[in-house]
Formats: sequence, C-alpha cells, structure tokens
Amino acid sequence: MINWRKTLGYFCLIAIAISMLYPFFAMINLSLVPNGEIFNQGGKLIYTPITLENYSNVFDKIPLWKYFINSLFVAIITTIGQVFISSMAGYAFARLKFKFRDAIFLVILITMLIPPQVNIIPLFFLMRQFGWINTYQALILPALFGGFGVFMMRQYFLGLPKDLEDSAKIDGCNIFTTFFKIALPLALPAVATLAIFTFVTSWNSFMWPLIVTNTESMRTLPVGLAIFKGSFREITLWGDLLACSVICAIPVIAVFLLGKKYFINDILQGGVKE
Repeated sequence: MINWRKTLGYFCLIAIAISMLYPFFAMINLSLVPNGEIFNQGGKLIYTPITLENYSNVFDKIPLWKYFINSLFVAIITTIGQVFISSMAGYAFARLKFKFRDAIFLVILITMLIPPQVNIIPLFFLMRQFGWINTYQALILPALFGGFGVFMMRQYFLGLPKDLEDSAKIDGCNIFTTFFKIALPLALPAVATLAIFTFVTSWNSFMWPLIVTNTESMRTLPVGLAIFKGSFREITLWGDLLACSVICAIPVIAVFLLGKKYFINDILQGGVKE
C-alpha cells in the first residue's frame, strides 16, 4: 500500500531541491556560453553552444589566481584561528570558575548585537596606526575574535557530560590535557559547524577587504570580482562574470561537503532533548 503522506513529503523535498539547485546549474551552464549568445537562449533548460572561452578570458583579463589564493589563505587562517580561540574561550566559560566570568560572557554576548559596520572606522584607524593597511594582518586579525563562536562553543561544552572530564582529572590530566584530549574531540560536530560558518563568512567578506587593501596583489576574490565588473565601459560581459562566480563558489561547496557529516550531526544533536 502506498503511503501517500510520505510520497507527498518526498515529492515536496525533491521539488524544493530542484528549485534551489537549478539556478546554480544555470549559472554553471551560462558560464560556458559565449557572451554574445547568453541572451539568445530563450526558454531552454540547457544552454548552447558550450565553450571554455569565458574562463580563459577571465584569467587573461585579471590576476584571478592571485585573488583566489589571497581569499583562500585569509579564509583558512581566519577559520583555524577563530575556531581555536572560540573553542578555548567557550570551554573556559563553560567549565572554569573565575571572577567576573558571567559578566565578561555577558559583554561578549552584547558585542553580537553591534552591527559590524559600526566597527569599521575604529578598526581602520587601529590598523593604520599599526602600519598594517594593505597587509594580511589587517585582513585576518580582526576576524579572529567573534562573540558568536564563543557563545556556540560554550553552549556545546555545557552539554557534554562532566564525568569524563572528572575521570581525566583523577588520572592526573591538567586542564589543557583534558581540553585537547577529552572535550575538544567530543565537540567535533560543533567545531566543524563553526568552521563552515567562519570560512563562508570570511570567503564572502567584501566591505572590510575593500577598505584595507589598495593594491591588486592584496585583493581578495569578492573585491576583485566587483572591480572586474566595474571595469566594463559599454557592455557587461555576463559570461565572464558568471565564470568568476562559479570559481568563487567552488571552495565554499568543497568545505561544506567535507564538513557535512559533522554539521548534520550537530544539528541532530541540537534537536534531541534528553
């Protein structure tokens, strides 16, 4: 007997998946169509003719590899740094008892309410005083500290059983050994989730890199793509822009696929109440 409710549910999920995936498929497909043919496709599902001309044009017109490497380097270092700092801070707020702990954590939560645009001018003057304008330090260091990461890791560590940590202390483990060998491995789903969020945020960052970089050699991919679009005079080469967009999306998709298992586990664990 056919379970119509389950069948309808699967049909709705498939329809939603197609509606979300088709624009991405269309972007890839159109990035392979010559610029002069993009607006002559009508209502086709698959656009033709197929060519790699747009991708070669992009690499010829702008230093795309330099932008790509800059974005990748900044995103990776920012992700590693923020995950490490947020994990240690979250564990300290969850397990350690020290003076003004709750007050300090409240201040960290309040920083999450401040729009990032408010900090841009003070941060810019600070970077200029340090002589870090147009350097990797300016691109990376301000993004290493975030209230969301500390809050997320603290909440996850609070949900871990203390018995394992108490057993480790009885065996002679200090606080650092307990954190790195017991707590952090157990928090791998939260670590992977925070890493995905941080990488995507850093990779897509536009305003801050635009302000603190002023040479082509230090530009990140979103800034380079915006400048590339603004360099057109009479017409917009949509095929070239779509080719750039596809290249921009590859690392984000790769990071999500690598951390998908832990990301889903974190969501499932967060939805289960004991």
